[in-house]
Amino acid sequence: MTDPDNIVVQLCVQGMQAETEGRDTRARDLFRQAWDAAQDDYDACIAAHYLARHQATPQETLRWNQECLNRADKVGDGRVRGFYASLHGNMARAHRDLGQIDQAREHFESAAEHIDDVPAGPHQQWLRYRIAAGLRATARSAPQHDDPVGELLTGLCARTDLEALSLLLPPYMGSLGTSEDEERITTALRMLHSERRLPDEQQTVLSRAITVRSAGYGRQDRSRPTTRSR
Repeated sequence: MTDPDNIVVQLCVQGMQAETEGRDTRARDLFRQAWDAAQDDYDACIAAHYLARHQATPQETLRWNQECLNRADKVGDGRVRGFYASLHGNMARAHRDLGQIDQAREHFESAAEHIDDVPAGPHQQWLRYRIAAGLRATARSAPQHDDPVGELLTGLCARTDLEALSLLLPPYMGSLGTSEDEERITTALRMLHSERRLPDEQQTVLSRAITVRSAGYGRQDRSRPTTRSR
């Protein structure tokens, strides 16, 4: 939202302020006013995004998220390019809340395709984590064995090993399954292994994690897809 003089933007900013103050009814009213004030598809896309957050049922949440995505498609220019990762992520979570796992998975995958269109920063990183969590939760086939990286992270959390966690947790939690993402995890594991600073039991798990990753287990082998034209 880059035009502070736009009435839709003004109403949505007021709605977000009401949200932070716990006045959800007021926030919903302001977002509805923004929807009613929309002059074009871009305005409607913004208003629908916020309205979707204040619906009473999963079905209505999905409906407004779909409206938001449809309006973004109608805009079809650079103003909405950075929206798609979030919009597809919202669609995915709405489908998942309705038990529609296949549809949710498709939208999480679409969200992953668009993550590089989001400006770098905390918002992009948090969005990446949310998408990665969604991809893990909606995986079409469960692994035959537990991923030892998860076991290792559990142990590091139990020992409050913040130094090791700061190295390994970001690439693991943010992996969208591309070869580049998986290589970041393997690199972090090898760096941690080379220091040989973990207790023997965890060092053994760390060695197993490297072996499993190097063998290709658990990888989705998804190269970064080319963003579909809109």
